Amino acid sequence: MTHMEAPGARGKAVPEPEMPLPDPAARVLRQFRRVFSAVRSHFREIEKQAGIGGAQVWALSLVDQHPGMGVKDLALAMDIHPSTASNLVKALVARQLIETGRHSEDRRAIHLQLRPGGAQVLARVPGPMAGVLPAALAGLDPDTLARLDRDLGDLIERLGGDEASARIPLAEL
Repeated sequence: MTHMEAPGARGKAVPEPEMPLPDPAARVLRQFRRVFSAVRSHFREIEKQAGIGGAQVWALSLVDQHPGMGVKDLALAMDIHPSTASNLVKALVARQLIETGRHSEDRRAIHLQLRPGGAQVLARVPGPMAGVLPAALAGLDPDTLARLDRDLGDLIERLGGDEASARIPLAEL
């Protein structure tokens, strides 16, 4: 995108007005770019404020909301593969943001707890913790979500999209 100087603005560049695109595919592509840009900007801001990645912040916030949850519960809450959740937990434990423990009833199950450092990280982070896209989608009405689901399914089929990638956090793509 080119920039030009606004009249009366000293050195401040303002974007030129966007030209309408006649091609519907180009318009939709532009919308996808805007979505990806908003998501990327949010995750950059989170990383800047928190010092950790967006997926780690989301995991940290879930542990804060559900003290004692297990790794499997975390994977389900984030809709990610259990091995991905396990890797997130390992990274958060290594940074001393959460701790793991075992209950006396079931010594096999690992339970997660927020540490003071984790609470400090969460206090610095702008929301939403799960990211702007999940928050925006959650705010849509059911009919719109159903249409998006159907239409994006058609697009993914044309792309030959990989089913495994559906369970990778956006912050890690």
